[in-house]
Amino acid sequence: MTKAILTCALNGVLTDPRQHNVPVTPEDMAAEARRACDAGASVMHIHLRRQEPDQGHLPSWDVALSRRVQAAIRDACPGVIINHTTGTVGPAYQPALDCIAATAPEIAACNAGSLNYLKLRSNGDWAWPPMMFDNPVEKVRDFLDVMARAGTVPEFECFDTGIVRCVDMYRRRGMFSGTAQLNFVMGVASGMPADADLLPILVRLAPEDSRWQVTAIGRAEIWPLHRRTAEMGGHLRTGLEDTFYLPSGEKVTSNGPLIEALARTAREAGREVATPSEARAILGLS
Repeated sequence: MTKAILTCALNGVLTDPRQHNVPVTPEDMAAEARRACDAGASVMHIHLRRQEPDQGHLPSWDVALSRRVQAAIRDACPGVIINHTTGTVGPAYQPALDCIAATAPEIAACNAGSLNYLKLRSNGDWAWPPMMFDNPVEKVRDFLDVMARAGTVPEFECFDTGIVRCVDMYRRRGMFSGTAQLNFVMGVASGMPADADLLPILVRLAPEDSRWQVTAIGRAEIWPLHRRTAEMGGHLRTGLEDTFYLPSGEKVTSNGPLIEALARTAREAGREVATPSEARAILGLS
């Protein structure tokens, strides 16, 4: 099978760095990227965080900050591939478009459909006020248009089966061309569960020639899903955005051990791990 591309999701969007050891400064993100790269990751999925006075808790779309983060990661990990978030809620998403247009990362997330973003606490209360992660067709098209102009490959984030089916409609409608790159996001409480039995269905629903990977969110339940993904030929992602827990249940404070465990999972399934240059060839990147 094709070598497995490992993506490290370095920090996520809202995880509070005052409670969890997620990197938020360009320097810390570069150091974490180096640990992940040494462990086998060839793609770094990044979120930008506001710096002072917010202590990195809130997201940012500052173009200068994006350039600093990307430059620091590239200096620390020559040849590594940048995958830039674009996730925004509501109609004020122009700053995210501007960020992709100005920095032209090799890959950018393209959230391919809307989702009621919900979670309950054990006592039945909402973990946060119910919200809609809104990604109507017009918003998806705007991001795809900007990515096409920037030479950035869209990675379609799919939180449910219907969203997977939309991707082929987008291509047939002419909203993008070429090989579709899908990311099955599994484990969000109101989306697809982190259940390996869903994978054959998702792969069948995806465009026939697509590349795909899985984002598995959770604890112990995600590791059998990673194993099945590797066995079926998918690419793999983990990092502090997705989990803090190794297969053993041990909690980590760095991305390095998570990527090490993911690389072992790939090799145990008979897959070698792609280097950054090999990943570029697989993804059709220069």
